[in-house]
Amino acid sequence: MARKKAPEKAANHERWLVSYADFITLLFAVFVTLYAMSQTDKKKVEQVAASYRSAFGMSSGAASGKLEMLLKTDILPVPSIRHQPKNAEKSKADQDQSARGQATRQDFKNIMIVLERYLAEHDAQEKVSIEITRRGLVISLKEAGFFDSASAVVKPSSYELLAKIIESLQPFENQISFEGHTDNMPIRSSTFHSNWELSTARAINLAHFAMDQHSVRPARIAVTGYGEHRPVADNAIEEGRRQNRRVDIVLHGTSTGEVEETRPVESSPSRASRPQVPF
Repeated sequence: MARKKAPEKAANHERWLVSYADFITLLFAVFVTLYAMSQTDKKKVEQVAASYRSAFGMSSGAASGKLEMLLKTDILPVPSIRHQPKNAEKSKADQDQSARGQATRQDFKNIMIVLERYLAEHDAQEKVSIEITRRGLVISLKEAGFFDSASAVVKPSSYELLAKIIESLQPFENQISFEGHTDNMPIRSSTFHSNWELSTARAINLAHFAMDQHSVRPARIAVTGYGEHRPVADNAIEEGRRQNRRVDIVLHGTSTGEVEETRPVESSPSRASRPQVPF
Protein backbone atom coordinates (compact mmCIF):
# COMPACT_ATOMS: atom_id res chain seq x y z
CA MET A 1 0.00 0.00 0.00
CA ALA A 2 1.52 3.38 -0.94
CA ARG A 3 2.56 5.83 1.83
CA LYS A 4 0.48 8.93 2.14
CA LYS A 5 2.45 12.17 1.47
CA ALA A 6 2.52 14.73 4.26
CA PRO A 7 0.67 17.85 3.36
CA GLU A 8 2.93 20.83 2.40
CA LYS A 9 3.26 23.62 4.99
CA ALA A 10 1.69 26.88 4.16
CA ALA A 11 4.15 29.65 3.15
CA ASN A 12 5.13 32.04 6.03
CA HIS A 13 4.57 35.52 4.65
CA GLU A 14 5.84 37.27 7.84
CA ARG A 15 9.50 36.16 7.69
CA TRP A 16 10.49 39.59 6.49
CA LEU A 17 9.72 40.94 9.94
CA VAL A 18 12.83 39.21 11.29
CA SER A 19 15.11 40.95 8.79
CA TYR A 20 13.29 44.22 9.35
CA ALA A 21 13.75 43.94 13.10
CA ASP A 22 17.49 43.32 12.65
CA PHE A 23 17.75 46.35 10.35
CA ILE A 24 15.91 48.60 12.82
CA THR A 25 18.15 47.40 15.65
CA LEU A 26 21.30 48.18 13.67
CA LEU A 27 19.93 51.55 12.59
CA PHE A 28 19.11 52.41 16.19
CA ALA A 29 22.64 51.48 17.21
CA VAL A 30 24.05 53.76 14.51
CA PHE A 31 22.00 56.73 15.66
CA VAL A 32 22.91 56.14 19.29
CA THR A 33 26.58 56.13 18.31
CA LEU A 34 26.22 59.34 16.28
CA TYR A 35 24.38 61.01 19.15
CA ALA A 36 27.10 60.01 21.59
CA MET A 37 29.78 61.39 19.28
CA SER A 38 27.96 64.70 18.92
CA GLN A 39 27.95 65.41 22.67
CA THR A 40 30.78 67.93 23.57
CA ASP A 41 31.84 69.86 26.63
CA LYS A 42 29.29 72.65 26.87
CA LYS A 43 31.65 74.73 29.01
CA LYS A 44 34.35 74.68 26.35
CA VAL A 45 31.78 75.52 23.68
CA GLU A 46 30.69 78.54 25.71
CA GLN A 47 34.31 79.67 26.10
CA VAL A 48 34.85 79.43 22.35
CA ALA A 49 31.64 81.32 21.69
CA ALA A 50 32.68 84.02 24.17
CA SER A 51 36.03 84.43 22.45
CA TYR A 52 34.32 84.85 19.09
CA ARG A 53 31.93 87.43 20.55
CA SER A 54 34.88 89.35 22.01
CA ALA A 55 36.77 89.23 18.71
CA PHE A 56 33.78 90.65 16.85
CA GLY A 57 33.23 93.44 19.36
CA MET A 58 30.30 92.00 21.29
CA SER A 59 30.10 91.56 25.04
CA SER A 60 28.78 88.51 26.87
CA GLY A 61 25.32 90.06 26.78
CA ALA A 62 25.12 88.99 23.16
CA ALA A 63 24.54 85.43 24.34
CA SER A 64 21.09 86.50 25.63
CA GLY A 65 20.25 88.16 22.33
CA LYS A 66 21.36 91.69 23.23
CA LEU A 67 24.21 93.09 21.15
CA GLU A 68 26.52 95.29 23.19
CA MET A 69 29.56 96.79 21.43
CA LEU A 70 32.83 97.01 23.34
CA LEU A 71 34.81 100.20 23.67
CA LYS A 72 37.48 100.62 21.02
CA THR A 73 40.11 101.05 23.71
CA ASP A 74 39.50 97.47 24.84
CA ILE A 75 40.58 96.07 21.49
CA LEU A 76 44.32 96.10 20.87
CA PRO A 77 45.70 96.06 17.32
CA VAL A 78 47.62 93.00 16.22
CA PRO A 79 51.33 93.85 16.08
CA SER A 80 52.88 93.69 12.66
CA ILE A 81 55.55 91.08 12.06
CA ARG A 82 58.71 92.47 10.53
CA HIS A 83 61.79 90.74 9.32
CA GLN A 84 64.47 90.93 11.99
CA PRO A 85 68.07 91.20 10.75
CA LYS A 86 70.70 88.87 12.11
CA ASN A 87 72.27 91.63 14.16
CA ALA A 88 68.95 92.82 15.60
CA GLU A 89 70.08 92.24 19.18
CA LYS A 90 73.24 94.23 18.65
CA SER A 91 71.34 97.10 17.00
CA LYS A 92 68.89 97.24 19.91
CA ALA A 93 71.74 97.34 22.41
CA ASP A 94 73.38 100.19 20.50
CA GLN A 95 70.12 102.14 20.51
CA ASP A 96 69.76 101.65 24.25
CA GLN A 97 73.29 102.90 24.80
CA SER A 98 72.81 106.04 22.67
CA ALA A 99 69.39 106.74 24.21
CA ARG A 100 70.94 107.41 27.61
CA GLY A 101 72.70 110.55 26.37
CA GLN A 102 75.45 112.72 27.81
CA ALA A 103 75.53 113.89 31.41
CA THR A 104 75.06 117.63 31.83
CA ARG A 105 76.28 120.00 34.55
CA GLN A 106 73.03 119.39 36.44
CA ASP A 107 73.62 115.64 36.22
CA PHE A 108 77.07 116.18 37.73
CA LYS A 109 75.48 118.02 40.66
CA ASN A 110 72.93 115.25 41.16
CA ILE A 111 75.65 112.57 41.14
CA MET A 112 77.69 114.59 43.64
CA ILE A 113 74.70 114.94 45.99
CA VAL A 114 73.95 111.22 45.87
CA LEU A 115 77.57 110.17 46.43
CA GLU A 116 78.19 112.68 49.23
CA ARG A 117 75.07 111.43 51.03
CA TYR A 118 76.30 107.85 50.61
CA LEU A 119 79.77 108.76 51.93
CA ALA A 120 78.23 110.45 54.97
CA GLU A 121 76.01 107.46 55.73
CA HIS A 122 78.97 105.05 55.54
CA ASP A 123 81.51 107.33 57.25
CA ALA A 124 83.74 107.36 54.15
CA GLN A 125 84.27 111.10 53.63
CA GLU A 126 88.01 110.72 54.27
CA LYS A 127 88.33 108.15 51.50
CA VAL A 128 86.74 110.10 48.62
CA SER A 129 86.52 113.73 47.58
CA ILE A 130 84.27 115.03 44.79
CA GLU A 131 84.34 118.26 42.81
CA ILE A 132 83.07 119.69 39.55
CA THR A 133 85.73 121.25 37.36
CA ARG A 134 85.76 122.53 33.81
CA ARG A 135 86.77 119.02 32.73
CA GLY A 136 83.72 117.46 34.35
CA LEU A 137 82.99 115.54 37.55
CA VAL A 138 86.20 114.53 39.36
CA ILE A 139 85.99 111.79 42.00
CA SER A 140 89.29 111.42 43.87
CA LEU A 141 89.94 108.08 45.57
CA LYS A 142 92.51 108.43 48.35
CA GLU A 143 95.20 105.76 48.48
CA ALA A 144 94.55 104.80 52.11
CA GLY A 145 90.97 103.77 51.37
CA PHE A 146 91.64 101.66 48.28
CA PHE A 147 95.28 100.50 48.14
CA ASP A 148 98.05 99.42 50.44
CA SER A 149 101.28 101.39 50.31
CA ALA A 150 103.30 100.69 47.12
CA SER A 151 100.59 98.26 45.93
CA ALA A 152 98.23 98.40 42.97
CA VAL A 153 95.86 95.68 44.24
CA VAL A 154 92.43 97.08 45.07
CA LYS A 155 91.38 96.34 48.65
CA PRO A 156 88.36 94.00 48.82
CA SER A 157 86.94 96.15 51.62
CA SER A 158 86.52 98.99 49.11
CA TYR A 159 84.51 97.00 46.54
CA GLU A 160 81.12 98.16 47.81
CA LEU A 161 82.12 101.83 47.72
CA LEU A 162 83.66 101.44 44.28
CA ALA A 163 80.50 99.75 43.03
CA LYS A 164 78.39 102.68 44.21
CA ILE A 165 80.67 105.15 42.42
CA ILE A 166 80.73 103.24 39.13
CA GLU A 167 76.97 102.67 39.19
CA SER A 168 76.41 106.42 39.54
CA LEU A 169 78.41 107.02 36.33
CA GLN A 170 77.01 104.09 34.35
CA PRO A 171 73.69 105.66 33.15
CA PHE A 172 75.53 108.20 30.98
CA GLU A 173 77.64 108.02 27.84
CA ASN A 174 80.34 110.52 28.81
CA GLN A 175 83.95 109.44 28.60
CA ILE A 176 85.51 108.22 31.84
CA SER A 177 89.19 108.68 32.71
CA PHE A 178 91.05 106.77 35.41
CA GLU A 179 94.07 108.89 36.35
CA GLY A 180 96.67 107.59 38.80
CA HIS A 181 98.77 109.94 40.98
CA THR A 182 101.44 109.51 43.67
CA ASP A 183 103.55 111.70 45.90
CA ASN A 184 107.21 112.46 45.11
CA MET A 185 108.71 109.88 47.46
CA PRO A 186 110.81 107.28 45.61
CA ILE A 187 109.09 103.94 45.47
CA ARG A 188 110.73 100.97 47.16
CA SER A 189 109.23 97.96 45.45
CA SER A 190 110.48 95.09 43.32
CA THR A 191 107.22 95.21 41.34
CA PHE A 192 107.32 98.85 40.21
CA HIS A 193 110.45 100.68 39.12
CA SER A 194 108.91 104.16 39.40
CA ASN A 195 105.87 106.09 40.60
CA TRP A 196 104.70 106.29 36.99
CA GLU A 197 104.29 102.54 36.84
CA LEU A 198 102.56 102.38 40.23
CA SER A 199 100.08 105.13 39.37
CA THR A 200 99.32 103.58 35.97
CA ALA A 201 98.82 100.10 37.44
CA ARG A 202 96.35 101.44 40.00
CA ALA A 203 94.37 103.26 37.33
CA ILE A 204 94.31 100.14 35.13
CA ASN A 205 93.04 97.94 37.96
CA LEU A 206 90.19 100.35 38.72
CA ALA A 207 89.32 100.49 35.03
CA HIS A 208 89.17 96.69 34.92
CA PHE A 209 86.89 96.74 37.96
CA ALA A 210 84.49 99.04 36.08
CA MET A 211 84.59 96.92 32.91
CA ASP A 212 84.56 93.45 34.45
CA GLN A 213 82.20 93.99 37.39
CA HIS A 214 79.87 96.65 35.99
CA SER A 215 80.05 96.20 32.20
CA VAL A 216 81.29 99.69 31.43
CA ARG A 217 82.18 99.72 27.73
CA PRO A 218 85.94 99.90 27.11
CA ALA A 219 85.38 102.52 24.42
CA ARG A 220 84.30 104.95 27.15
CA ILE A 221 87.43 104.45 29.24
CA ALA A 222 90.87 106.09 29.22
CA VAL A 223 93.70 105.21 31.61
CA THR A 224 96.57 107.50 32.56
CA GLY A 225 99.41 107.38 35.07
CA TYR A 226 100.87 110.75 36.07
CA GLY A 227 103.12 109.59 38.88
CA GLU A 228 104.15 112.50 41.13
CA HIS A 229 104.06 115.13 38.38
CA ARG A 230 100.54 116.55 38.94
CA PRO A 231 100.21 117.14 42.68
CA VAL A 232 97.23 118.93 44.22
CA ALA A 233 99.04 119.68 47.49
CA ASP A 234 102.56 120.42 48.69
CA ASN A 235 104.75 117.32 48.80
CA ALA A 236 106.96 118.96 51.42
CA ILE A 237 104.51 118.01 54.18
CA GLU A 238 102.93 114.67 55.05
CA GLU A 239 99.37 115.92 54.70
CA GLY A 240 100.14 117.18 51.19
CA ARG A 241 101.71 113.88 50.18
CA ARG A 242 98.66 112.04 51.53
CA GLN A 243 96.39 114.11 49.31
CA ASN A 244 98.58 113.54 46.27
CA ARG A 245 98.40 109.73 46.56
CA ARG A 246 95.13 109.19 44.74
CA VAL A 247 93.32 107.93 41.64
CA ASP A 248 90.97 110.42 39.99
CA ILE A 249 87.88 109.10 38.20
CA VAL A 250 86.79 111.82 35.78
CA LEU A 251 83.38 111.83 34.10
CA HIS A 252 84.13 114.24 31.29
CA GLY A 253 81.70 117.00 30.42
CA THR A 254 80.48 117.93 26.96
CA SER A 255 81.71 121.51 27.25
CA THR A 256 84.53 123.34 29.04
CA GLY A 257 84.89 126.56 30.92
CA GLU A 258 81.83 126.15 33.16
CA VAL A 259 83.87 125.91 36.37
CA GLU A 260 87.45 126.93 36.85
CA GLU A 261 89.68 123.93 37.36
CA THR A 262 92.07 123.77 40.28
CA ARG A 263 95.62 124.12 39.05
CA PRO A 264 98.21 121.55 40.16
CA VAL A 265 100.41 122.66 43.02
CA GLU A 266 104.03 123.08 42.05
CA SER A 267 106.20 121.50 44.71
CA SER A 268 109.78 122.55 45.25
CA PRO A 269 112.26 120.45 43.23
CA SER A 270 114.22 117.89 45.15
CA ARG A 271 116.23 114.80 44.60
CA ALA A 272 113.30 112.73 45.87
CA SER A 273 111.06 113.96 43.03
CA ARG A 274 113.16 112.28 40.38
CA PRO A 275 111.96 108.84 39.30
CA GLN A 276 114.32 106.09 40.40
CA VAL A 277 114.76 103.92 37.32
CA PRO A 278 117.41 101.18 37.36
CA PHE A 279 119.59 100.83 34.28
